[in-house]
Amino acid sequence: MNRVAIRKFFYGFIGTSIIVWAAFGIWYSGFHNIGTFFSQSALISGLPSEETAVGVVSEKVLLPGGQSVGVKMDVKGVLVVGLEEIDTLHGKSINPGLKAGLEIGDSILTINGETVNNAREVQKKINKVKEKVRLKVMRKGEAKIIYLSPVLSADDNTYKMGVWVRDKTAGLGTMTFYDPEKNIFGALGHAITDPDTGDVLSVAKGELIDSKVESVKQGKAGEPGEIRGIFYEADEPLGALKNNSDFGIFGYLYHPIENPLFLKPIAVGYQDQVHKGDAYILSTLDGNKVEKYSVMIEKINHQSKPDTKSMIIKVTDKRLLEKSGGIVQGMSGSPIIQDNKIIGAVTHVFVNDPEKGYGIFIEWMLKESEKIEQDETSSN
Repeated sequence: MNRVAIRKFFYGFIGTSIIVWAAFGIWYSGFHNIGTFFSQSALISGLPSEETAVGVVSEKVLLPGGQSVGVKMDVKGVLVVGLEEIDTLHGKSINPGLKAGLEIGDSILTINGETVNNAREVQKKINKVKEKVRLKVMRKGEAKIIYLSPVLSADDNTYKMGVWVRDKTAGLGTMTFYDPEKNIFGALGHAITDPDTGDVLSVAKGELIDSKVESVKQGKAGEPGEIRGIFYEADEPLGALKNNSDFGIFGYLYHPIENPLFLKPIAVGYQDQVHKGDAYILSTLDGNKVEKYSVMIEKINHQSKPDTKSMIIKVTDKRLLEKSGGIVQGMSGSPIIQDNKIIGAVTHVFVNDPEKGYGIFIEWMLKESEKIEQDETSSN
């Protein structure tokens, strides 16, 4: 792989008022994640209702989202996104990382027992040691120890491992819900993945930021569209990102949010309450304005375990079809509402038919949101 191609792996740090191209997600056969870095009826209905002090069962309620949000995330460790041969002073080309057994997708956690958080720290530690180093890496959830011998580069006279790494990512998506009782938010409906490796990125720290939609690229068959926007007020983030999972991103808001279309939270609709027919989604395609767009639920996949493809929806709203051609990148996380209940979120677009996409049941996102409470409890 030549160096120009490898450099394409890198993301720059995306700051205030810089255009962000919706780029979260990876290609799949027949559909596409649409965060922008995008089923037995009587089964356990996900989350049980809560009982009040007088024994009356109360419904779980959430405030629907629909707001366009920016996400900035520092990756845990540094992610290997490319391997490269190094030209040495002796006229040889060597790839120390490949020789040692490093693979694209590995996260380097420590060097000689010391934690590394970014590419700068990796380079500094390698040039301090200048000889064989002990790396602790995470590969597909399993920790491994790798010994690597850096080489002196003829280009700039520094020691290198022959790897390209990434430590940050950023992009646009849509808020799905806010739980006013627990102060927890959920968004996207699917994971933020590395576009080169497809791996779910582990969160070191991250923030949810206000964003404003600047333009929308229409989706076409074979070419998903995208929302283009900017981050703003980055010095006053909306909340802290705690968990990036297969079923969305979750965290705590610093201040309660409001939705002009809903003065009060609405009830959760579990999968045994979802039915084919009319529904609508909430999304932002112009500035900061959340709007309703009509859809049709065409198919329901009753599920006994979490999955992002819980239902198939088709956009029927003429305004949305004219504006975007249907579902586009950046709409990932748009809440789906039916019978005045929040039942799920948009997750993917059909590559060959942008009028259709997949949605996830809201109960799977709620179940995942419980993990950040559990993590907080276990760490205290």
